[in-house]
Amino acid sequence: MKAVVITSPGSPEVLQAQEVDDPAVGDDEVLIEVAAAALNRADTVQRKGSYPPPKGASPYPGLECSGTIIAVGKYVTRWKVGDQVCALLSGGGYAEKVAVPAGQVLPLPPGVSLRDAASFPEVACTVWSTVFMMSRLSPGESFLIHGGSSGIGTFAIQMAKHLGIRVFVTAGTEEKLAACKQFGADVCINYKTEDFVARVKEETAGKGVDVILDNIGAPYLQRNLDSLNIDGRIFIIGFQGGTVAQVNLSCLLAKRLTLQAAGLRNRSPENKAVIVGEVEKHVWPAIAAGKVKPVVFKSFPLSEAAEAHRLMESSAHIGKILLIP
Repeated sequence: MKAVVITSPGSPEVLQAQEVDDPAVGDDEVLIEVAAAALNRADTVQRKGSYPPPKGASPYPGLECSGTIIAVGKYVTRWKVGDQVCALLSGGGYAEKVAVPAGQVLPLPPGVSLRDAASFPEVACTVWSTVFMMSRLSPGESFLIHGGSSGIGTFAIQMAKHLGIRVFVTAGTEEKLAACKQFGADVCINYKTEDFVARVKEETAGKGVDVILDNIGAPYLQRNLDSLNIDGRIFIIGFQGGTVAQVNLSCLLAKRLTLQAAGLRNRSPENKAVIVGEVEKHVWPAIAAGKVKPVVFKSFPLSEAAEAHRLMESSAHIGKILLIP
C-alpha cells in the first residue's frame, strides 16, 4: 500500500508517499481501507520530530480517518467487512489502509459523506472528553474557544450552541470571525486588534466565562485565568505559543479555578474506547440532527501531503484539511 512517510524530521517536504507493507491486524482490531484522513496540528509536530507515536503505533502520521472495513480480528464482534466507518487513530491515517482497535471505531454519522466523516473523530473526541467530560461544561454556561476557526474550534462552536451554551471565540482575521459567527458563535473577538480579557469582562458584566478551551499555552495562561468566572475551568490542549509561563496564582484560590491539560494520543485503548463510546452517545445524534456539520476547507491527494501541511501551518484555513488516498 501507499503511505506518507516522514523521511527525516523537518519541514513539509520530508513527507513522501511511498510503497510500504500493509499493516498487520490484531485480534481486537479492524483493517480500514481509507477513504480520507484529516490533518491535525499534532501531525506537524510529529513531522518535526517532537511528537513520536506511542509504542506499537504506526510510524506514519494521521490521527483520524474514514473508510470501509476490509478485515476484522477474531475477537471483534460489532464490526464486519463492508461497514463504512470513521476512527480515532494513534497514527497511520496518511495511508491507503490502517489497522485500529475496534473500540476506537465509529459508525458513519447519518447524513455525512464517507469522505467528510474523516473530519470528526479526533475533534469530537478531543472536545467531548476535555470540555464536557472533564470540565463539565453545561447548558446555560459560557465558553471561550481560542482558535475558533480551526477544526477543533468549528466543531466546538456547533456542539456548544446545540447544548445551549453561550460561545465566545478568538480568531485573527475578520473572515475567520465571520465564519465563526456563521457556525453560531455569540461573541467574536479579533485577538490581533482587541484585548480578549477586556471584551470577555465587558460581555459578561465583569464575571468572566465558565470554561476556556486553549491551544496557545504559556502566553495566554494569565489572561485566561483573568477571563474566568468563579468556579471557572481552563482546559489546555496545545502549546502553540510556548510552554513556560510566570503567573499570579492568587486568582486560582480566590475564584476556585481549575486548570487542566490532556491529549488523546497517548491514552490507553481502553480509555479511548470509553471516550469514543461517549462521543457516539452524545455527539452522533447532534450530527444526525444536522446541528453539527462537517467543515472541510480543502482536500489533497496523499502525494501532496507536504502541501497540505504548508496550508495548515499557514493558518489560512477554516475547518479541516483532508488527505485522499
